[in-house]
Amino acid sequence: MRPLLQRDADRAINGPSRARRRKLAASAVAVFAPIALTATTLPLAAAPPAPQPAQALSMHPAAPAMTPVPGVRVERVDKFSDRHLAMWVYSPAMDTTIQVQVLLARDFHAQPQWTFPGLYLLDGLRARDDQSGWTLETDVVSFFQDKNVNVVMPVGGESSFYTDWLEPDNGKNYKWETFLTEELPPILRNDYRVNDSMGVLGLSMGGTAAMLLPARNRGMFQFAGSLSGYLSTTSYGMQRAIKAAVFDAGGYNADAMWGPAGNDLWEEHDPYLLARNLKGMSLYMSAGTGAQGAHDRPGMMPGIPDNSAGMALEVLSRLTTQNFAAQLKKLNIPATVRFRNTGTHSWPYWQSELHEAWPQIATALNVDSVGLNNPVQPSVLEEPTCEVTGAIGDLVQGRGDVGVCLTDERTSSGGKYQEFENATAYWSPETGAHLVEGEIEKLYEANSRDLGFPTTSEAPTPDGQGAFNHFENGSIYWTPAHGAVMVIDAFRDEWAARGWEAGPLGLPVAAVENSQDRQGRLQRFANGALFAQPRGSVLVVEGEIWRRFEEMGRETGPLGWPVSSEHVIGEGRFSEFENGNVYWSPGSGTWAVLAGPIMDAWAAAGFEAGPLGYPVGAQHDVPEGVRQDFQGGFVLVRDGEAEVVTS
Repeated sequence: MRPLLQRDADRAINGPSRARRRKLAASAVAVFAPIALTATTLPLAAAPPAPQPAQALSMHPAAPAMTPVPGVRVERVDKFSDRHLAMWVYSPAMDTTIQVQVLLARDFHAQPQWTFPGLYLLDGLRARDDQSGWTLETDVVSFFQDKNVNVVMPVGGESSFYTDWLEPDNGKNYKWETFLTEELPPILRNDYRVNDSMGVLGLSMGGTAAMLLPARNRGMFQFAGSLSGYLSTTSYGMQRAIKAAVFDAGGYNADAMWGPAGNDLWEEHDPYLLARNLKGMSLYMSAGTGAQGAHDRPGMMPGIPDNSAGMALEVLSRLTTQNFAAQLKKLNIPATVRFRNTGTHSWPYWQSELHEAWPQIATALNVDSVGLNNPVQPSVLEEPTCEVTGAIGDLVQGRGDVGVCLTDERTSSGGKYQEFENATAYWSPETGAHLVEGEIEKLYEANSRDLGFPTTSEAPTPDGQGAFNHFENGSIYWTPAHGAVMVIDAFRDEWAARGWEAGPLGLPVAAVENSQDRQGRLQRFANGALFAQPRGSVLVVEGEIWRRFEEMGRETGPLGWPVSSEHVIGEGRFSEFENGNVYWSPGSGTWAVLAGPIMDAWAAAGFEAGPLGYPVGAQHDVPEGVRQDFQGGFVLVRDGEAEVVTS
């Protein structure tokens, strides 16, 4: 946005004690026995197809910058060597800082004008928060020394399956799919020159994710590789097994991940059910049998390894990988499938498989063409494989502007959504199906929790100056001059009551912001602003009065906060503030009268209805004291006493 009881077998073959491994193996066999009995009746994969180059994009000498996701930032970078570093990235989606280790491409420093392919390496179920298992347990640092690819290893994500969880659990607010597919890529592109050729390779839980992420984010990856992955999440017994696994590996509740068994999110995160979305990619998968192999210590029985937990887990991986490979064959999707005759669920085999997979990875990502301007191959998006049905299908049918679908329909907060090339369609029982697109969609994605589901598709504003979408709890308006701006809560209510953009305020020009004195909030529009203090009503300052108020320093100027919206008085208008009023009329212009002797004297004379009329200037110093001019005379304050002089 990875199943299973990886337990300590994800560490190293000599990690846990012998008693601990026996206990884990017994638990794993108890959980997985029903699955094994069922899965063995399913068709197995045929002979491995030849590796297929993906529709890899060319290694452009330059790549356009990506727009960063708001709030995402690199907090620090630690260097282990000239080409091995760890950056600490704050994720707004998870509201925490994630360590990401990077192995820079061979020519990264020598060729500063080049861009490079990127390769995610994903960890297993017991991923640690301080180091990637890939750097702790394998030779990745030395292996990639002579290779022109930027290797990206996110650290952490224990039991997460690298997905977006339904709700926080166990002190973690997992939004890993968002982090890996939305928040991190602009940093990789802009700071580390990673281009559009991307691959992902994972082991065990990470192997599940390595097939899941490309299937759910079509067009982002050209290569996907699963090493001992669990490539089904909804076949018989798998939901129970995953529940046991995530609880065992840290006390997590799988209901917080994808909901209770039967929730649509389980199917939406099943690589087997999403396999059709991998068409056109370069695919690699491998698994052993669990029998004692070259990297295993012998157990008490011939052929049975000492690593009994790793044996049980690899049996499960083998079964699900076989069934996944059979599904790919049924869909006519080529893949390289390596089934070893021996080997447990442990790091030495995954290191070996990384080496075996590398030539296919290099071909898929055009690694040998870095620095050359090769022709761009057709995109996988030209042959959509996702399904478009139901209310969303009815909405997009016949529309030629949304492009092909990028994802299957997904569940979200009681509704559904589906991504297309040029828009995203949303549906809920209360709001129906509507499209959100362009700059409005970008802002909506960052604020969907506050806004709720769309209640309209994007439409042009009546004046033709922009476009808008209404949502359950707010609206987003877009104009060429000001981009996309969100109006929510009481601000939208007041704006709507005054006629939306056709009213006196016009279109919004900026998001809600803190007042300069930090005492409240305001939102600016083309012809005024809305102000609100805690537990106070929303007040409007508009037109010429707004311009005078802004010129005088707004709420931090001599007038202070507004205390009323605009009043109509004959042909004129006025608004009240903490320390005075601002008046406007066609014949006098716009002027403030500050609280004090001048205001008191003018009030005693009948305000604008009296002989003085409206103010025609600001108060100013004169040799006799302080004076302010009005249509019918002036008020002079001398030694604290106010004198009214009429024409």
